Amino acid sequence: MIIHSKTIEQTIDRDERAAFDKELVVVRARGRDRDDEGGVPLAMIRKRRAGLTKTLAPIILLHGYGQNRYAWHLPSRSLFCYLARAGFDVFNLELRGHGRSRHLGAHPPRKLQLFVEEDVPAAIEEVQRLSGGRPAYILGHSLGGLIAYASAAAMPDKIAGVVTLGSPYQFTEGSLTLSLVAQLMTAVDRRVHLGDGMLPLKPLSEAMRLLRGFIESPIFPLPIRGFAPRSLEPTVLGQHMALAMDTGSVSVLRTMFLSSVQARRGGHSMGDLAHYAEKFESLDMPLLVIAGSKDDLAPPVSVEPAFARSRSTDKTYRVFPRGHIDILMGRDCPQTIWPLLLSWLTTRVRRRAAAADASPSSH
Repeated sequence: MIIHSKTIEQTIDRDERAAFDKELVVVRARGRDRDDEGGVPLAMIRKRRAGLTKTLAPIILLHGYGQNRYAWHLPSRSLFCYLARAGFDVFNLELRGHGRSRHLGAHPPRKLQLFVEEDVPAAIEEVQRLSGGRPAYILGHSLGGLIAYASAAAMPDKIAGVVTLGSPYQFTEGSLTLSLVAQLMTAVDRRVHLGDGMLPLKPLSEAMRLLRGFIESPIFPLPIRGFAPRSLEPTVLGQHMALAMDTGSVSVLRTMFLSSVQARRGGHSMGDLAHYAEKFESLDMPLLVIAGSKDDLAPPVSVEPAFARSRSTDKTYRVFPRGHIDILMGRDCPQTIWPLLLSWLTTRVRRRAAAADASPSSH
């Protein structure tokens, strides 16, 4: 349901601006959790180039853990606007427990699967209703990419292709620090219930903003920064920390770390979403996997297996010298990663249209 709409001019990058038709869309996912019997309210922002009546294809953006819609859209740099200006019908979804969805009353999930089983299906149903019934492309960052993989496995007929950025198919792989945290959390979990509450990330993000110079210096003692030094202008980093950093579900974080330990022992992928892995890997669906060589939260060794294990006849893997946050909003993304995304998407849209025109049912 569209709550309100307006035409607005916004920045794409630096001095590039354009006008967009912007709508706030709210849907209700079916709620099977005991706290969500009336359905779960989810918010999406929809954008199209102003006045455009026919778009190339619908796209759904899925943010990562502890973030919200602003991961894709900052006042001074916006991949969201970049894709909308290029002619796509773009829907920026906020998963339950995040951003405006949380403000509407959507509690954080107790199970990671609820994102796949309830949130994404509700969003896709509304996207198809608003965008002419067309299959949607899903772009996921970090945990949003794992949700995209699982959603593609669960609803292959409704998804045209998957793009992921910094999404660890084998979480904690390649990071000694994250592996140690997972082992520690497993030991603690046997003795203490960590709860089902929310983890506020705003204090951490504010500290990172204020200590940026120290964090980027060679003397910074921790092995995890979350972004590559000098890859983000102070203004862009400040906006990301102030706007995109949100709250995270303690249950989801616990599940991610505990399941990573189990995955290492069992040799499977996608952590707590492992039961979707075999179906995803068997899909012959367009797939673009992007990793950051300086990503200390999702190093390439943890990201690349999604590409390697996929049996798709149309799959692409790229690595850029970027970290976890700056793989979306780094200072050179509008000249490097963004054009790759746009080229990949438009090529698949054209191929899909050509295949539809050539099919016997179209004549």
